[in-house]
Amino acid sequence: MRRYIIRRLLEMLPTTVGVLILTFLLFNVVSGSPAEVVLGKNASSEALAAFDSRFGYDKPLIAGRWTEIRAMTAFPSDKLEPDGKSGRAPLPLTYALPAGTYRLSAGQVQLHFEDIEGKSDDDALIDGPGPIEFTVREGWKATKVEVARPTGKKMTLEKRNAGWWDSQFVNYVWALLRGDLGMSSEHQLPVARILRNGCGPSLMLTVPILIGGTLVAVMLGLLCAAWRGRGFDKAALVVSTVLMSVNYVVWVLSGQFFFAFKLRLFPIWGFESAAYLALPVLIGIVSGLGRDVRFFRAAILDEIYKPYVRTAQSKGLDGSVILCRHVLRNSLIPIVTYVSQSIPFLFTGSLMLESFFGIPGLGNVSINAIHSSDMAVVRAVVILGALLYQVVQLFTDLCYAWLDPRIRLE
Repeated sequence: MRRYIIRRLLEMLPTTVGVLILTFLLFNVVSGSPAEVVLGKNASSEALAAFDSRFGYDKPLIAGRWTEIRAMTAFPSDKLEPDGKSGRAPLPLTYALPAGTYRLSAGQVQLHFEDIEGKSDDDALIDGPGPIEFTVREGWKATKVEVARPTGKKMTLEKRNAGWWDSQFVNYVWALLRGDLGMSSEHQLPVARILRNGCGPSLMLTVPILIGGTLVAVMLGLLCAAWRGRGFDKAALVVSTVLMSVNYVVWVLSGQFFFAFKLRLFPIWGFESAAYLALPVLIGIVSGLGRDVRFFRAAILDEIYKPYVRTAQSKGLDGSVILCRHVLRNSLIPIVTYVSQSIPFLFTGSLMLESFFGIPGLGNVSINAIHSSDMAVVRAVVILGALLYQVVQLFTDLCYAWLDPRIRLE
C-alpha cells in the first residue's frame, strides 16, 4: 500500500507540471498583456510599466538576459532627427527610466539624470562600436537619452534581468514551491489570504449539500430498489426526471422568489449566520437529487440480481438486512466513484449559489476575479482545483481497496 501511494504521488508530478505550464500559457501568453487587460489599453506606458514591474511581467517568459521594455517600443532609426550641433537625437521615451541596467542599439549615448529631489545631472558620453549598456543609479531616473550612430534599422531599448533564469515562468514555479500564490491586482492582498477567507464560507455551503444530498439520494435509491416496479419506484423515477429537466438557474430564482421574497422563510442575500445558508443548501440538494437518485438506484439494482443475494434470501435473512448490509456495501464502489467527482468542488465553491446569494466563498471570489481580470486569483483557483482532483482520485482508489478486499493496489 505504501509503495502504491508513493508511486501515485510521483505520477502526479508530470500532471501537475502540465497544469502549471498550461495555466501559465493561458494567462500569460494567450490572454495578452496582463497590464493592458487590468488597466486598459488607454493606460499610460508608465502605468503599464509600473504594473509589469510590480507583478513581474517585465521579465522574459521562459529565460533570457534582456527584456524589451515599454519605455520605448522598436523605433525606426531613420526617423530620428539629430541635432545639427551635437549630431545626437533624443529617444522618444514614454517615461523616465528608473534605476537599472539598460542596453540600447546605438553607437553613442548621452544620458540626462534627475534624482528624487529634482536635482539634474548629465553622464559622460558613452561611445562604442555596437549596442551600448548603461546604468541608472539607485535614487535616480534617466529623463532624457540622446543617441547617435544607431545600429540596425530599428532602435531597441532593453532592460537587464538579474540572471538568465530570472523569468516569469521560473519565478512563478519557484513562488508556488514556496507556497506563494502571488498578489491580487484587484485587492492588493496575497492570493493565499483571499483563498483562505473564501474557503470557509464555501465549505459551509458545499459540505452540507454533498452529505445531505448523498444521504437522501441513497435512502431513496434503496427504497426504489426494494419496491422496484411498484408505485413508489415509478413515482420516484418520474419526479427524478422532472428534477433533472429543470435548469439550475430556475431552481435558484424560484427558491429566492417563493421562499425568501414571498414567504419570508429565509434571508435572500448575505452571509451573517447559518440561517443565510439554509436556502442555498436546500436548493443545492433538491437540484441534484434527481440525477443522484437515478444513479444510486441503478447501482443498487445492479447488485440485487447477483447470486449472493439469492443465497442470502434462501438462508432466510430479512430483506432489509440483505439490502443494507450486503447490497449497499457492494454498491458503494460506483457510489464512491460518483461522489468523489464532486469533492474537488467543495473547496473551489459553487459559482451559481454564491453569486446569487452573496456568499463570499471561493466561487464568488472566482467570478469577481474573472470580471476584474485578476489573473493571479483565477490562476490559483485553477491550480488548486487540479491538485485537489488528483488527490481525490488517489483517495478514491484507496477506498476501493478498503471496500473490496479482492482489489489489490500494486
